[in-house]
Amino acid sequence: MTDTLQTPLADLAGSYDRPDAALAMLDTQGTVVGWTQTAHHLVGYSAAEMVGRSAAQVMGSPEAFTEGWGAQDGWSGPVSVRHRDGHTIDLTLRVSTLWGKDGQTRWLVSVTDTRTLSARAGSEPVRGSLLGRTPIGIVVHDLQLRYSWVNDDMERHDGIPRDQRFGHRLKDFLPAFEAEALEVVMRQVLDTGTTMVHEYRAWPPMDRRREHAYSSSFFCLQDADGMPLAVCSITVDVTGNRQARERLAILSEASTRIGSTLDVVQTGQELADLAVPLLADHVLVDLVEAVSLGVEPSPRTGTTSSEPPLLRRAGLASVDMGAPTLPWARDEVIRPFPTSLFATALHTGRSYLESVLDTRTGPWDQHDPARTRKIRESGVHSLMIVPIRARGSVLGLALFGRSDIQKPFQEDDLLLAEELVNRAALCLDNALQYARERTAALTLQRDLLPHRVHGGAAVEVASRYVPADMDHGVGGDWFDVIELSGARVALVVGDVVGHGINAAATMGRLRTAVRTLADVDLPPDELLARLDDTVRRLNDDDGDVSGQALSEVGATCLYAVYDPVTRQCTLARAGHPPPLIIDPTGRVTIPDVPAGAPLGLGLGLVPFESVELELPEGSLLAFYSDGLVESRDHDLDVGMNRLGAALAQPGSSLDDLCSRVINTLPSRSPDDDVTLLLARTRALEPAQVASWELPNEPAAVPTARHLVSRQLREWGLERLITKVELIVSELVTNAVHHGDGSTRLRLIQHQVLTCEVSDTHTGRPRPRPPHTLEENGRGLYLVARLSRRWGSRSAADGKVVWAEQDLPTAA
Repeated sequence: MTDTLQTPLADLAGSYDRPDAALAMLDTQGTVVGWTQTAHHLVGYSAAEMVGRSAAQVMGSPEAFTEGWGAQDGWSGPVSVRHRDGHTIDLTLRVSTLWGKDGQTRWLVSVTDTRTLSARAGSEPVRGSLLGRTPIGIVVHDLQLRYSWVNDDMERHDGIPRDQRFGHRLKDFLPAFEAEALEVVMRQVLDTGTTMVHEYRAWPPMDRRREHAYSSSFFCLQDADGMPLAVCSITVDVTGNRQARERLAILSEASTRIGSTLDVVQTGQELADLAVPLLADHVLVDLVEAVSLGVEPSPRTGTTSSEPPLLRRAGLASVDMGAPTLPWARDEVIRPFPTSLFATALHTGRSYLESVLDTRTGPWDQHDPARTRKIRESGVHSLMIVPIRARGSVLGLALFGRSDIQKPFQEDDLLLAEELVNRAALCLDNALQYARERTAALTLQRDLLPHRVHGGAAVEVASRYVPADMDHGVGGDWFDVIELSGARVALVVGDVVGHGINAAATMGRLRTAVRTLADVDLPPDELLARLDDTVRRLNDDDGDVSGQALSEVGATCLYAVYDPVTRQCTLARAGHPPPLIIDPTGRVTIPDVPAGAPLGLGLGLVPFESVELELPEGSLLAFYSDGLVESRDHDLDVGMNRLGAALAQPGSSLDDLCSRVINTLPSRSPDDDVTLLLARTRALEPAQVASWELPNEPAAVPTARHLVSRQLREWGLERLITKVELIVSELVTNAVHHGDGSTRLRLIQHQVLTCEVSDTHTGRPRPRPPHTLEENGRGLYLVARLSRRWGSRSAADGKVVWAEQDLPTAA
């Protein structure tokens, strides 16, 4: 054994500033007995936190470790590990068996984060060995540098049986100068705790015909106190280092090129594009049809039924994409024959390697002669079939073929293909789970948003809602149009912070709260103050046992009330973008409405402010969410100007304006939800409104009945006279009885007939079912029985009690 290269210690220390190879030593029960600094750096747990604990609780799923314990030669594969700070990292894990004196066993768990691979990673043996099932020699030396644990593969490197090693040092088997050099490295590792590398050349007993290159990486195993426990060496045959480097480069590229979006079909195409021509001349990716449509398959898809599932071609790449005779097509529906290798791979979930593909005999020609003939003409001579699996379900198949590359596929090619497919499977599974959550959130949001909006006699309305793209998720935007008493209407638009189903659910709660507060007929500023209290209570209710909120609810909102009788619009906002007002001539203005604080920030001491505007009939109000005007690529002013220009089109219908605005979006898949609510104001004719001032005396009651009767006859509403007279009598009587100033009576004929009585008393009336012997208490009870609906609202100098009647059909 000849020493040819020893890496300088300074270089070694620099190369492991950010290690991505972690080691841990476990007993047969899966309890950690030795930990390394690289493991601490990778997953965040120190030796004090891990030694003595079960590795399955922290480093991976219990199923993965169970498989490892049951396999004589260990186990390897991809796992997802939760870092100490909570985020998840995708790793490659390998479990290797170690033997000790008297047949004792230990397990060495090695974990690598292949996302951080660099161009120089091919020269680092631990990383390369973890990519597949490459034999690695493992030795653990105690503090006296004596052999204490070893695996079977080490004998292949130096020819020394394991039973002859225990209790001995390197000098008992190696030349003195080389043993001393290695022991110097091991002492350095024990003293500093850093990982070091030593490279050498030798003629292994299994292959005496050629010299092999080996690389040993040394790690310091620590005990529960963080003190050196032993030094572990991992030795890898790096003779084929160039090939390993190429495979590392492919996997490194896969980390950035596969899974760039949450589109399952795009992910399949990315897998195909990556593998051609790096690994194969032709690649097909066929997904179970439900998966290609973004639907998660049922558990064990393809493994329980004798009839294989339908597949749809999601990915296609070839060195001869322009050839018209290729026997495959994108988006093609594939029906695998029950006895074919494709159906077998779907049922078993195992990969198949046909190093030499013979399509002239056997089942190939029997299943599909025409397609088989085209495959034969394309020159494909070697084939690999790799199932795409995730969480117990088969999502599809990946097929790799060679025609121009004369060398047939080998076992190591299959290992690389499986690694690529595993990465794609993780991305597909993430996309499916996200699609499921997105569908649920979008369904919930659409169910909670109004299906049709009506502005009554006050406004004409139209709306648009565009959910965010797949990468960002459905948000919590909402809008609403609420008809109020006296022909008035409330216009609302809001935006809950965040995305996903939680944001959609919170949106539904806030929309319900706004409707409840609007029914009380609160002014806009007071309504937002009450809504702010509601949001803060939601945060308190969602707190954990320690009193800290699990997820803070935050939202913005714009609330406006428009009265078609006075053409007055009252607005207030809580951190929401201001509305745009376009007058009938097309002039665009932004009203000066105080911004207010977003809801739920705990700024209840800062009051919200309302602003009153008088709008000409035919004015256009544009309410929207920030997703319509904000973008990473330009300032807010650019988005506002774009919106104003799209809306400054006098005479256009509201639906056309909505479509025009949406068509001006920079992207058809916005980063945030886009909500637009347009309202064009109407004004009631003076002839539709009648009002009178009444004295605060009992004689006002018959006067009110007479005035109402005369007005209803002028409007042709004689059929309502009896009911309205009774209602007016009760409301005016209560006003005279409780108020101390003049009483105002008003009738409004719009889509219904509204009767309003105003007085100076601020108390809200409450109906009571009258008892038999009581003389009072029947007034509001009769009003409720005779009206379509009734209620009361606060006014600047008292209150207004109102009641509505449906207009006769003839009217």
